[in-house]
Amino acid sequence: MKVFLGLDTSCYTTSVAVFSERGELLQDRRQILKVKRGGCGLMQSEMVFQHTRALPSLLEAVLPEEYSVTAIGVSEKPRSQAESYMPAFLVGLGTARSLARALHVPLFLESHQENHLQAGLWSACWEPERDFLMLHASGGTTDVLLVKGEGKGFRLEPVGGSRDLHAGQFIDRVGVALDLQFPTGPALEGLAASAKGELQVPVSVEGCSCSLSGPATNALRKLAAGAEGAEVALATEVCLGKTFGRMLANGAQKYGVKDVLLVGGVASNRRIKAECEGILSGAGVAMHCARAEYSCDGAVGNAFYAWKSFVGVK
Repeated sequence: MKVFLGLDTSCYTTSVAVFSERGELLQDRRQILKVKRGGCGLMQSEMVFQHTRALPSLLEAVLPEEYSVTAIGVSEKPRSQAESYMPAFLVGLGTARSLARALHVPLFLESHQENHLQAGLWSACWEPERDFLMLHASGGTTDVLLVKGEGKGFRLEPVGGSRDLHAGQFIDRVGVALDLQFPTGPALEGLAASAKGELQVPVSVEGCSCSLSGPATNALRKLAAGAEGAEVALATEVCLGKTFGRMLANGAQKYGVKDVLLVGGVASNRRIKAECEGILSGAGVAMHCARAEYSCDGAVGNAFYAWKSFVGVK
């Protein structure tokens, strides 16, 4: 059976995925990197070590003997800019290059951000016919991008985002203070669902840009002053949802677009999406979201891109 392989080695997830010749997802395997309890992240050297250990086993699991790899897609760097670089991605890139050479198959390179874009479009079953905005919100990224069609792919133009703290860092600072396991997003979402009341954390948005360090400090001060943890967790979600909605509504007006796409681990949070959609709906902007399991880091977008690129040139 001919298949299309995708790899991604991001900051906290080792991922592989496989698409069939008909464009169906056959395999999607991921392994979260281990962070010690109470920790707020990993050194790049530790990421590389854990990716190097995990990737062979994941590949063995998704590539039975009856599969014949036809093309490979991989994230080579965080963003599509020339200067973008992060050692963690070299593990996936090196493995993909070696496999492509040994198997004599095409290798299609994307940035991690473009991988999220492709996974988002595929899982949302959306084929955009005009320019749109994308919000990529995760532990290491809070970017607003203008997405334009370019040949068989897309061109991503940064137009805004956070000026300081990333959205995932905001969540993790609050989550670690609440003694939740890093990365704390899923646990914080569960805790927020039990909140009985609602606190207010300020929102700081200017145009398509925002500041999250002030809101994070405000949330931590509320926690230190004795506020209920669930209420602080909920206030964090509401703050981020309103922040995203205002940035995207401002961007839609400025660039004349009518659609936005949300991707990234933070963008999988249900309350954040609901707050964001409420603002965008009022502004007449349609919000498209990757399904929660494909919004987080994974290799589905790269496998889909390899399939789409290969089929498109045949």
